[in-house]
Amino acid sequence: MLNTPRSCRGMVTSPHHLASQAGLDVLKAGGTAIEAAVATAAALAVVYPHMTGIGGDAFWLTMWPDGRVETIDACGAAAQKADPAFYHAAGLDTIPWRGPLAANTVAGTVSGWDMALSWSHAMTSALPLGRVLRDALYYAEQGVPVTDSAANLTRAKFDELKDVPGFRDLFTPGGRLPQPGDILHNPRLAKTLRQLADEGLSSFYRGNVAREIAADLNDVGSPLALADLQGHRATHQPALHARIHGADLYNLAPPTQGVASLLILALFDRLKAAKADDFDYLHGLVEATKQAFRYRDTHVGDPAYMTVQAQDILDDRKALDRMAASIDPDRAAPWPWQSQAGDTVWLGVIDSDGLAVSMIQSLYFEYGSGVVLPRTGIVWQNRGTSFGLDPQGWNGLRPGRKPFHTLNPAGARFDDGRTMVYGTMGGEGQPQTQSAIFTRYARYGMELQEAVTAPRWLLGRTWGESSVSLKYEDRFDPEVIARMQAAGHQMERVEPFSSTMGHAGALVRHGSGLLEGATDPRSDGCVAAW
Repeated sequence: MLNTPRSCRGMVTSPHHLASQAGLDVLKAGGTAIEAAVATAAALAVVYPHMTGIGGDAFWLTMWPDGRVETIDACGAAAQKADPAFYHAAGLDTIPWRGPLAANTVAGTVSGWDMALSWSHAMTSALPLGRVLRDALYYAEQGVPVTDSAANLTRAKFDELKDVPGFRDLFTPGGRLPQPGDILHNPRLAKTLRQLADEGLSSFYRGNVAREIAADLNDVGSPLALADLQGHRATHQPALHARIHGADLYNLAPPTQGVASLLILALFDRLKAAKADDFDYLHGLVEATKQAFRYRDTHVGDPAYMTVQAQDILDDRKALDRMAASIDPDRAAPWPWQSQAGDTVWLGVIDSDGLAVSMIQSLYFEYGSGVVLPRTGIVWQNRGTSFGLDPQGWNGLRPGRKPFHTLNPAGARFDDGRTMVYGTMGGEGQPQTQSAIFTRYARYGMELQEAVTAPRWLLGRTWGESSVSLKYEDRFDPEVIARMQAAGHQMERVEPFSSTMGHAGALVRHGSGLLEGATDPRSDGCVAAW
């Protein structure tokens, strides 16, 4: 059996071991789970730059010891100049995935840090911001070893990124592709982080840092302007929630796909599956995913433009019963459906008081737009490439509109007193991996680390790939795979522990105060605890 780390005083899990340690050090210094989450997130922006950065978006799910669950939407909207006419004038029928024209939405991550820290500071005395950002500053200035995953992805995506402004200078110094163990420095980002520590995080949007960012964006040819940064605010909103046997589940409201993650678990709760990883289990979760994705792709986007409330479907027991009853226990429903891509990092922190944080931040694709801003060293996201250029269509581009997001950090409270935070990167795979981890642990009693390490599947595409088959890691029982094929699923084998299956993690706090954690062997992460 795989070992599940345990402790009682505090625990952090993230997809990079240095970032987990940065968060743990903040807990040891007397910081809250929120302060530790910001420290972890900031470190990830430096040590895992292919996956995340302060030029992206973020979402927070915060579970307070008194039972409250609060969320933060730190998603940036489209620039005021970014409308279909802007792209048509450039001779484009679609928004490009890379380059300055892909950098068309405000980066919301830092605003989420700011709001979360304000919550923490209202609860207890604050650590200095410079202390929270200390490790991120160090790694940006002094350097950090390049991971295997970063080296491999840089090599794989170099042809589409090599001509993007700033990319080669930072990530291929001297024109040489990075090798695992090379030391990556980003002194311009270190300067930006130091400015934020000195001036406050709001400087990113309405201070000296904002003015430098706006000048950078203008210089590279992005449609974003200072007014777009100044107009941005993170928002506080209620969590989506769903009730299943033995637990209350929580996730993020639109523009995220959190409703899809909750729908999968609510539907599977109504299905029969005697044990994890047999045919009924895998088939049931895949078919529940199809139902959830159809709902998501029909209804979910910027809530200002939605015609339904996402919570309504989760509260409608009869509708959920009908959706579950429509699942054929023996045959696969037709597929594909519209598919989304993505890239991201998830992290979790629980402190000694029982405050639990589930947080996710992203650049969208690996390295986002690829644009590295010349003054600030910030890699800017390409989340706005998910917009279509028909403003009346699903997720149609309009100035000030928020893009659809795959990001959705999850949490649960069990009737027996346990609190769980969990999540993953991986676009379409996020709701599916969440369902695998949660059901294996909660319904079938797997150890937490085993639930994360066990083989996974992915219906649809991720990481910019076009395949929409049902991919599976080659560690399932061959008889189960044969039955899935016989049931009509289009199966595609991938290597064991494939990064295609995302980088997941989970933390659980028991009523006794015992903490349990898990990290993904597919990542460079670890559980850091004391």
